[in-house]
Amino acid sequence: MTGTASEDKKDHGTDHGTDHGTARGSDDGTDHGTTAREADAGADRKTRVTVLVALAANLVIAAAKAVGGLVAGSPALLSEAAHSVADSLNEVFLLAALRRSRRPADRRHPFGYGKERFFWSLLAAVGIFVMGGCFSFYQGVEALRTGAQEELGGYVAGLIVLGVALLAEGASLLRALHQVRGQGGLATGLRDPALRTVVAEDGTAVLGVTLAMTGMALHMVTGQVVWEACASLAIGALLVYVAYRLGREARDQLIGEAADPEASGRIRALLCAQPEIDSVEALFTMKTGLDSTLVAARIDLVPGLDSERVEEVAVRIKGSIARTVPEARQIFLDVTDRLAGEAAESPAATGERGGA
Repeated sequence: MTGTASEDKKDHGTDHGTDHGTARGSDDGTDHGTTAREADAGADRKTRVTVLVALAANLVIAAAKAVGGLVAGSPALLSEAAHSVADSLNEVFLLAALRRSRRPADRRHPFGYGKERFFWSLLAAVGIFVMGGCFSFYQGVEALRTGAQEELGGYVAGLIVLGVALLAEGASLLRALHQVRGQGGLATGLRDPALRTVVAEDGTAVLGVTLAMTGMALHMVTGQVVWEACASLAIGALLVYVAYRLGREARDQLIGEAADPEASGRIRALLCAQPEIDSVEALFTMKTGLDSTLVAARIDLVPGLDSERVEEVAVRIKGSIARTVPEARQIFLDVTDRLAGEAAESPAATGERGGA
């Protein structure tokens, strides 16, 4: 651009990025965002109930497994008790995540507290690794090193405890899967790290209890403690793997994960379709919470727009983005200049671009 248009763009490049970043336009953008937030709050209430169900189940099961494991001297049962204790503590973390992540933005955290959800989910993953996985490995190795002798009554008590635990964990897993299905299936429902963690914990618990029951049964039949020790080691390996997967996902979200490619593609397509935009120089997105995304675009406008027209275009485009991608809660447009040689070859200058 040259002359007045170029100066106008320079004057407004920073203003559009700041003044309208949080106010996305008054034409339906705000109302749509309010509706989305209400829906998200409803989903949070359902997730909170799911987490509370899992917490209640794990507390009862942890106590039963611990007592049964001490009475029977079963390493597999004690490993499962550690697993349930870790899950109980993680549910407390997830409840904190649900409450704290919904706090409104303030001066210290202008983009809100949405990433608290990812932080507490990371702590839950660490809890699974340390309290569940490492203790299970310890129990398995200790059983192999020292051996273990159990009476018939110990086997029976342990298997009864594990049978009750299997029913309780299965019921909690069904509750979590029912919510996932109600929130759009695996692809959509598991976006929530709290719900994803509950599903992972309950699924792992069901498989872990099955391994522990198998190990105890084989120990009872063969008299060889190696079976129960191997069950403990398998439970430990399972917990470490689940903790790694959950921790990796939480880490990616904490350090600034981009929006879904499909959402980014819709935003870019919308920008490219605007007749006032000559080119989209760069598009950046970052998830700032479960249902909020920051969008920043560097755009080059067609020559000849005065400052008032640039202002109108920026407000209209932000409103369009907000309606197209409701999770875009902060939108920034940076109007920039390209080199004169590049501008001369642009679609707008050569007449290759059609209006939209």
